[in-house]
Amino acid sequence: MTESDFLRRASRQDQFLAIASRDDAEAQFRAHLSLAPLGAESVALALARTRILASDVIASVDVPGFDRASVDGFAVSCADIEGASPQAPLRLTLNREVLTPGITPSITLRKGTATPIATGGMLPRGADAVVMVEHTEPVEEGVELGILVRRAMVPGGFVAGTGSDIGRGEIVLRAGIILGAGEIGMLAAIGVAEVQVWRRPRVAIFSTGDEITAPGSEISPGQVFDSNAAILAATVEELGGDAITLGIVRDDEAAMAEMLARALVVGDMVLLSGGTSKGAGDVAARVVSGLRNPGVVVHGVALKPGKPLCLAVTDGKPVAILPGFPTSAIMTFHEFIAPVLRAWAGRPAEEAAQVAATLPVRVVSEVGRMEYVLVSLVRGEDGLVAYPTGKGSGAVTSFTQADGFFAVPEMTESVASGSKVQVQLIGAARESAELVIIGSHCVGLDFLVGELARTGMGVKMLNVGSNGGLAAARRGECDVAPIHLMDGETGLYNTPFLTDQMILLRGYGRMQGVVFRHGDTRFAGTLAEAMTEALTDPDCVMINRNQGSGTRILIDRLLGDTRPPGHAAQAKSHNAVAAAVAQGRADWGVAIETVARRYGLGFLPMQAEFYDFAVPLARLERPAVQRFAALLARPEIRNTLNKMGFAATRQEA
Repeated sequence: MTESDFLRRASRQDQFLAIASRDDAEAQFRAHLSLAPLGAESVALALARTRILASDVIASVDVPGFDRASVDGFAVSCADIEGASPQAPLRLTLNREVLTPGITPSITLRKGTATPIATGGMLPRGADAVVMVEHTEPVEEGVELGILVRRAMVPGGFVAGTGSDIGRGEIVLRAGIILGAGEIGMLAAIGVAEVQVWRRPRVAIFSTGDEITAPGSEISPGQVFDSNAAILAATVEELGGDAITLGIVRDDEAAMAEMLARALVVGDMVLLSGGTSKGAGDVAARVVSGLRNPGVVVHGVALKPGKPLCLAVTDGKPVAILPGFPTSAIMTFHEFIAPVLRAWAGRPAEEAAQVAATLPVRVVSEVGRMEYVLVSLVRGEDGLVAYPTGKGSGAVTSFTQADGFFAVPEMTESVASGSKVQVQLIGAARESAELVIIGSHCVGLDFLVGELARTGMGVKMLNVGSNGGLAAARRGECDVAPIHLMDGETGLYNTPFLTDQMILLRGYGRMQGVVFRHGDTRFAGTLAEAMTEALTDPDCVMINRNQGSGTRILIDRLLGDTRPPGHAAQAKSHNAVAAAVAQGRADWGVAIETVARRYGLGFLPMQAEFYDFAVPLARLERPAVQRFAALLARPEIRNTLNKMGFAATRQEA
């Protein structure tokens, strides 16, 4: 392909010809598949844990297989000790054998006799109960040994009867159950050495793209580590399949076609990650389009995230090209692939649990596509509150850190703040966090949360900016709201923004400043000189911060009415600002000194600020909040914060 051909294809993008709705896409995909287990196989009991039982298991023996003692004592006939009591004990003569486990009785119990028996020992003929040794006293008359019994018994007392646990012919386990330690023990108890289980579906997985590199390798600018293959393989295993990871294929049609052919040989299903949009360099869709019987059935689904999804079937084997962005990939996997895998593995369809929650912020959606909004749940004064994670489909952490998601219908432009939404929970029910932190992010806070986590405390942290944290605190949705807001009139930090229903835990000082790449002479002078240079150079690009953050207030004061190039680009964290400058996507921005140091950037001090913690009074006495406050006060913690570049003392105007 010539350079002109490549550019021509890139400009066209060859976008999707027919976008299917979510339900239509699922129907078209499943129409060519058999949603039944792939067949049974026999495995040794030692290898059966987590496998799915393929058929009912019927006991061929009784468990226990004989009447046995459940305590140490003496096998007796209840008629012989009727009326026995501590005040009027009855005497029995001992038979001359001791029945320990594995010994078959040879002496029939006659009237007036008893036989010593250990727990698990087989009852002799004529016995119908076991009297505990604690309720007897040994006696001797010449050479004859006997016992005095001080308690009467009822038939069956301290006896585990034949078949009382499992009876011959009883169904002990039914098909479809997941075999765990208890089930395996039950199978062993009835003498089963091998068990019929459903075969695990084999899923071949490979990633595509010139930008993908394997974890553990050196990474170059513009490259990303292959997280999708690891996520998908782990999820396949969790659903009862066997993941076969085949590595990474570059954007070369011949190489990709060869890998696809190999994957179809080793796998019952093939998953490709990336290369779904039919754009320049995305060759996976072109390779998969060569499949037949029937081939591609869906390419493009009215979903967000997940629009580029491509679904194909060839000779009964599904082939899916999942979007390259991690959240898109895992969401589409769970929507379209997971149900097929569950059916093939013999697992029942998953019944998704839903909870009602209130949306604290307005969510804007794209008309024409059903949008799945990932959320993190916290408990407010009037029930659950669903905070959108807001990290986008390219974020690796979006899915793993979310508690669930809600759907925005195709023709809905936005969902208003305060709306009730139905949140579909992801995975197993999570334990509620002991401490909920909502507000501004800081690497110093990361350190504090890490210290709490090491003590076993569960912490949920949502980074929504200082103003967002204060709003959450006002609504009673968090225990702690980290803030760094300066009042423009007084120059005071944080206290002017509290309500009478909040208290401020003093945190630590941070130095905000302008970050830039070393060697950029425009920033060689003082802060004022650097700003004059930067704001008069049309080629000097800034990276801004998001509205509602404390840093944005400082930036707005610094710039006044000036709107330099890059002003509209809003990073959501200090790290994002530093990364944009370090990578050359911007020339300057405002971040804290600690982060500038981590990214190897130059730093011009601008404003010392205070990073504190607003706490609703109603939550102040909660044990988790008290532990957080105590942690802040510990001298060794303050010392570590100082070493990290955060001032542990403060001197406020």
